[in-house]
Amino acid sequence: MIALALAVLLALPAAGRKKVNLLQSVGIRYLSAPETFTTYDRLQKTIHDYAEPGYLEYKSSKAIADHLAANGFTIEWGVAGIPTAFIATYGSGKPVIGMLGEYDALPGMSQDTSTVDHPLVEGACGHACGHNLLGTGPCAGAVATAQWLAEGHPGTVKYFGCPAEEGGGGKAYMTRAGCFNGCDAILDWHPGDGNGVSLTTGLANVRVNFTFHGIPSHAGVSPWEGRSALDAVESFNYMMNMMREHVPMEARIHYIISNGGQAPNVVPATAQVVYYIRHPKAEVVMDIFARALKAAEGAAMGTGTTMTYEIVNGNYEKLTNSVIAEVMNNSLQMVGGVMLDEREKAYCAEIMRNSGWEVDLSNFEEYDKVVENGFSGGSSDVGNVSQMAPLSSMRVCTCVKHAGLHSWQQCTIGGTTIGTKALINVGKIFYLTAVQLMNSPKTLEAAWAEYYAARGHDFKFVPLMGDREPPFDYCKGK
Repeated sequence: MIALALAVLLALPAAGRKKVNLLQSVGIRYLSAPETFTTYDRLQKTIHDYAEPGYLEYKSSKAIADHLAANGFTIEWGVAGIPTAFIATYGSGKPVIGMLGEYDALPGMSQDTSTVDHPLVEGACGHACGHNLLGTGPCAGAVATAQWLAEGHPGTVKYFGCPAEEGGGGKAYMTRAGCFNGCDAILDWHPGDGNGVSLTTGLANVRVNFTFHGIPSHAGVSPWEGRSALDAVESFNYMMNMMREHVPMEARIHYIISNGGQAPNVVPATAQVVYYIRHPKAEVVMDIFARALKAAEGAAMGTGTTMTYEIVNGNYEKLTNSVIAEVMNNSLQMVGGVMLDEREKAYCAEIMRNSGWEVDLSNFEEYDKVVENGFSGGSSDVGNVSQMAPLSSMRVCTCVKHAGLHSWQQCTIGGTTIGTKALINVGKIFYLTAVQLMNSPKTLEAAWAEYYAARGHDFKFVPLMGDREPPFDYCKGK
């Protein structure tokens, strides 16, 4: 499909459209202006400071939506029944280009912007996955695209405000509600330690809470009167660990005991274990889950307890699209990497020295060609979105080498001008990609041909979490 993408990429503009130098177009001029940098620097740092967990991002989502509304977007709030989810729309008609944004922070990852590990508030949330940037970069790209559309070009840009990616599966519920229906292409990105467009897929997964209910009693005086819910959890875990030998080798099964009782001298009346089940295919995930459910029922039966379960969220594997990826990569090649000034280089070097790493900042400015046939052991609710329309993902450098995501280094660097430079690059790449797609119907046709070859014409999205309501309280108390 790469060859097909290259054949149609940047084909002659549709009839009646002039071929222009995109790097001199209105969107790039907007994103290159000093006042624009100041605007998005303020916005991303505000969200970095808010650091709100999933489904509770009231201030963060409003900050982004207010900025989009001020730039002419129509805001639809509370989509999929989620108060912090929204869709911002500008333009009319086809093609419709979607841009995904997130803004939830990670529990327990509070961090200031110093060069050492230093939480602002011990145990509080922090943007250690860079979602303060993940939300604002596409916002900048959407505003730039709106300015291009305002010149009289046909088409629509939609910014999707997506809450609770970190374990809450916000996009799964938005996909179930049909939020992404009608898009001709969808653009996605994630902060990282490099710049590149990837055809890397990920694992489908479900997150399931298994809760066992027993009978409490005094563990010393009358243990025979009790039925231990913790015994049930341990029995269940033992059976699951034996199952590992008998599942497809690509599967991943991991768990934590989230509630094991309150005191050793009390037979636990309630205990809970949380499982993640992953595999490259959603149907295999659900097959393993069905087997896990039988094991949980058996554990309850054998210990004289009862069991309830809750699928908190479920994510499909991410479908990649080489046609959209090539257009996005063409945009990345035009924009380039993240250029640090001497102050920023010294700051990053100090972070690396304080982390015990060799100083090497080359990853900020370097960028790769499209990476094919990649694989990630992680899961993302973006996988659900990719089932609905051709989608491409990229990464832009927001952190030093070795740190990775979910680290204090990502959190601290992302809250500085380095993070702002990265999100501006994202905005430019999204803008250039959107305009190229809008100017090339043949490219979109090729993207959909690849999508249908992978997904089929008769595919129907079946949410892995069923018809349950979003888990609004899953982050409370963390």
